[in-house]
Amino acid sequence: MDWSRKYDSDIIHLDLAGTSFVVLSSSEAAEDLLEKRGSIYSDRPTFPMYELMEWTFILALLKYGMRNSRTQRRLFNEHLNINASHNFRPQQRAAAHSLAGEIIIPITYGLDVQPSNDPYVDLAEKTTHQTNPGVSGGFLIDFLPFLKYIPEWFPGAGFQKTAKIVQKLGRDLQNVPFEETKGQIAAGVLRPSFTANCLRDLESGEKYYDETTVKEVAAVMYVAGADTTSTVLATFFLAMLANPEAQKKAQAEIDATIGQGCLPDFDDQDALPYVDSLVKEVLRWAPVVPFGVPHLVRVEDEYRGYRIPANSTVVGNAWSVLNKMYPDPYTFKPERFLLDGKPNPSVKYPDAAFGFGRRICPGQHLASASLWITIASVLAVFEIRKKVGEDEKIVEPSYEWEDGVVS
Repeated sequence: MDWSRKYDSDIIHLDLAGTSFVVLSSSEAAEDLLEKRGSIYSDRPTFPMYELMEWTFILALLKYGMRNSRTQRRLFNEHLNINASHNFRPQQRAAAHSLAGEIIIPITYGLDVQPSNDPYVDLAEKTTHQTNPGVSGGFLIDFLPFLKYIPEWFPGAGFQKTAKIVQKLGRDLQNVPFEETKGQIAAGVLRPSFTANCLRDLESGEKYYDETTVKEVAAVMYVAGADTTSTVLATFFLAMLANPEAQKKAQAEIDATIGQGCLPDFDDQDALPYVDSLVKEVLRWAPVVPFGVPHLVRVEDEYRGYRIPANSTVVGNAWSVLNKMYPDPYTFKPERFLLDGKPNPSVKYPDAAFGFGRRICPGQHLASASLWITIASVLAVFEIRKKVGEDEKIVEPSYEWEDGVVS
């Protein structure tokens, strides 16, 4: 974003070790290229480190048009589109109201989450900790792919050890909760979940997917949902600490609309426009995937007189896009989405937080619903305050984010 301001351009080109990078820093450029020209901008670059990790089952990283990519996205859209995702609201409601760890695990597998030291939550956290640098260029191998042939014992080849660790984590991620769900189904314990629903449909007749695809899509939901949801919720708590007035307004709306001592439900969403706007503002204020997953343009293209070389990695800078789209961008202000206390249809939803074009996150509707019910429930029950130290002084929170795929 600093370069965009320095050079007064929303399109920046970089050449890194012979790889062409194009960074788009405005909604206009991102929509014109990644959405309107999606037929040539929807591919993915090669991620050598992820290939070494054997993470070739992750939908977000698959090449556009690959059979497995099409099948996974179709399965995602069938079960997680805006209407079908309503089927998971009982699990979302239960998890949010009990604050029982990650919401995504019961939705994906129908498994209970332990209040602490849950093995499935721990597995997701270990996996994301190891893999976060992979998409963000945290490994030299991503710029010098020939390094994958260097043996593990060679100086500087620590990434080989990391790859082996993640290979096992990836296998566990796909197999452990999946087999547990299959075991429960075999024992007659049938809890509605994405995995259970898909396996039931497979038994009822031929489908366009097989059990391996179900396992892979479930693993993607599991690891992506656990990491991004927890990060957005951490951002929400930070925003409430920094903006107590916004918290008070949301809580006053909940109390006035559904009464004290009652927990909000999905049916209350339309009656809570300020709470709804606060959730949107959390997504806008600090997007969970600030640079998204890079796209790849298949052929040479021209845009506004700029030549974009074929096979360039094209990055939609969601952080910059969501800052430039709205006035006073650095202020946390849910009111920006309202007009006279009602949703303002002229203000765009911050969907850049979920990606761009044909590669936008297929779980965005499920994620939005999970965030809404969790944030609304927290606001109905808790008052979020800054910590008071032993010296009776207020401890200011840190506003720094760690490097990685998610902020």
